[in-house]
Amino acid sequence: MNLNKVFVLGRITADPQIRSTPTGMQVGNFSVATNRVWTDKSGARKEHVEFHSVVVWGKQAEIASQFLKKGALILVEGRLQTRSWDDKAGQKRKTTEIICERLQMGPRPLGAQRDAGASQDKVESVPTIDIGEEIKEEEIKPEDLPF
Repeated sequence: MNLNKVFVLGRITADPQIRSTPTGMQVGNFSVATNRVWTDKSGARKEHVEFHSVVVWGKQAEIASQFLKKGALILVEGRLQTRSWDDKAGQKRKTTEIICERLQMGPRPLGAQRDAGASQDKVESVPTIDIGEEIKEEEIKPEDLPF
């Protein structure tokens, strides 16, 4: 039995970027930062931040570009995919990304739409929005990726 499933809960590092494939399908990408905090043997507090590249397709890409902003809390559910290409200098490049199958937006800071400088400590009591969408594997081809 095989399983390729990823859950990442973190904050978006920059506003999502959205593009269209030659066939007209929307594709977006953004990065999510997660951190791990622990205490070492000497009692010192340590922290490590990890950055995850996320790719969203179709309606999810449109919604992500419309509602997600830098610093927003998000839960991403998906699968890992590694792709490779040759860069302009002819070097082999490789990247591993999370292909988003479902995303769930966290609560927004109080007054986020009215006041861009709102404190992130105060949060509106809004339910999270689940925008899961099925994408058929045959609809996505590596040559369609615009990045």
